[in-house]
Amino acid sequence: MKRRERTRQLIELGGLVAKADLIELTGNDRAVILGLLVEAAATLRGEAREQQLMLWRRRGKRAFADDVSADAMSRP
Repeated sequence: MKRRERTRQLIELGGLVAKADLIELTGNDRAVILGLLVEAAATLRGEAREQQLMLWRRRGKRAFADDVSADAMSRP
């Protein structure tokens, strides 16, 4: 069961990378994508952690909401 949960989690995280357009924007350069994630992790280890989390959370919620709105508008 744990293996199935981990696989699902990895698929969902990959979906977020795709949803953020990181695949296209980086030319599918995995070293660049990993570098972005490592940089984000370093930011979260810093003093501005809570402020950065709040900013990224707002942006993420907005992106999810925009995605839902776009889906609703594309339906006949």
